[in-house]
Amino acid sequence: MLLLLPPSETKREGGTHGPFQPSQLSFPTLAEPRAEVLAAVTSLAADPDAMMRALKLGPRQAGEVERNRALRESPTMAAIDRYTGVLFDALDAPTLGEEARRYAASHLAVHSALFGLVGALDRIPAYRLSHDSRLPGLRLKSLWRERIAEVLSDHPGLVVDLRSEGYADLGPAPARRDSVYLRVVSADAQGRRRALNHFNKRAKGLFVRALLGDQPVLHDRDDLIQWARAAGFTLDAGAAVDGARPDELELVA
Repeated sequence: MLLLLPPSETKREGGTHGPFQPSQLSFPTLAEPRAEVLAAVTSLAADPDAMMRALKLGPRQAGEVERNRALRESPTMAAIDRYTGVLFDALDAPTLGEEARRYAASHLAVHSALFGLVGALDRIPAYRLSHDSRLPGLRLKSLWRERIAEVLSDHPGLVVDLRSEGYADLGPAPARRDSVYLRVVSADAQGRRRALNHFNKRAKGLFVRALLGDQPVLHDRDDLIQWARAAGFTLDAGAAVDGARPDELELVA
């Protein structure tokens, strides 16, 4: 099983074991596009005003430019510890036990606009780049989409896609029985469901934390649904609505 998480805009400061070593990241077939994006970001960061315009940063976010300028020399920490925000706060990776973290190392990846897919325990620096960021002479979607889709297609087991739609579009998961896209919804008293925005991130974080804690062996969507039911989550195919994906499962928060 491979769990796919989106990144977050916010990152935890600090780390150890600098400088950053891109060659040590998981998914080595993504080394070439990583190098292209890294070069483009560090080059643009040499012009703070240009980078702030490209990333749509305000004056209070000027420190993000320095983060990007110093990427190659920055201290690093595990990806699931680096990211903060609602999803990662609910996941609370720093408090996971050793077994859960080892399971995450084998079964969880974060989709970064800068690095592509990174393993849960891959050591990365703090940075600022989003799926819709615009870099001079480089289109992130053109660079990443086919390469990441190929990596995911080659994965032999269950793929559980918890990414936002923006990141899912930056590298689609394969369309097959053992590949599912998870959408968080709420249900009212009449059972009617609607998609959640802010709170969907917390639900995803709690869902993934439970998976890492239980460390189940899951082969397909039916296994995932059965595990979720036993773990106290409502996860099912939901109702067919306009815009729903054929591989979609609904997690009721």
